[in-house]
Amino acid sequence: METKAIIIALAALAQESRLSIFRHLVQIGPEGAAASKIGEALDIAPSSLSFHMKELAHADLVTSRHEGRYVIYSANFTAMNDVIGFLTENCCGGNVCSPVSVCCSPTEATT
Repeated sequence: METKAIIIALAALAQESRLSIFRHLVQIGPEGAAASKIGEALDIAPSSLSFHMKELAHADLVTSRHEGRYVIYSANFTAMNDVIGFLTENCCGGNVCSPVSVCCSPTEATT
């Protein structure tokens, strides 16, 4: 993915509603959801949802298809993985990265 496309994708995600929509679609998986269901789940008005979906589609982060009278939106997992790959391309200076240890409670951090 070219740098310009990465910038467009990151700019599209740098807005609260669009980030919520994209995360919702990622959680749903490849089958996607109708625009009305997305709007209901995230409490976004249809006119606002349409605007945000246009921005996400312009950034190639979502795809759409028609099923009857419904428009079904899905996350573009290839584009998402390209963005993640770009951001982590030279992670850890080319060395194997080890997972970060996350403590479950403050008491575990001190023991």
